[in-house]
Amino acid sequence: MNKALEGVRILDFSHLLQGPFATQLLGDMGADVIKIERAGAGDMFRGMTFFAKWVGGSESPNFLAWNRNKRSIALNLKSRKVHAIIMEMAKSADVVVQNFRPGVLAKLGYGYEDFKAVNPRVIYCSGSGYGEEGPYVERPGQDMLIQGLAGLIA
Repeated sequence: MNKALEGVRILDFSHLLQGPFATQLLGDMGADVIKIERAGAGDMFRGMTFFAKWVGGSESPNFLAWNRNKRSIALNLKSRKVHAIIMEMAKSADVVVQNFRPGVLAKLGYGYEDFKAVNPRVIYCSGSGYGEEGPYVERPGQDMLIQGLAGLIA
């Protein structure tokens, strides 16, 4: 049985929860998700092994759950050689997903305009903690911080 997103390729630059969960759902629906992690460190969630020790593993069970149905590669995004490799990959990508603070990836040459230059039909999904503009735009923001700011936890 074919899945709804078979044939769709996604380059996933996201980390921790929001982006990986979104791309996990796309992978569940058949998309070819390629997770691009930081060389030498990987996704921060991979190493949060507190719960892994309870189940006898070496990686975070949450990381494994939110990154299922993905292929993964660790790359140094600051390398010019790696930049050329990623731009080559982008030519066949349908979607790029990232959840860094606004402008962080663009400074490294991985902004929307960079991908659009090699693939005019690419969809660029950006999901930063505090949006693309406003008083907190430069602040890092992930799950617990956003929940607190929104009044969901006390």
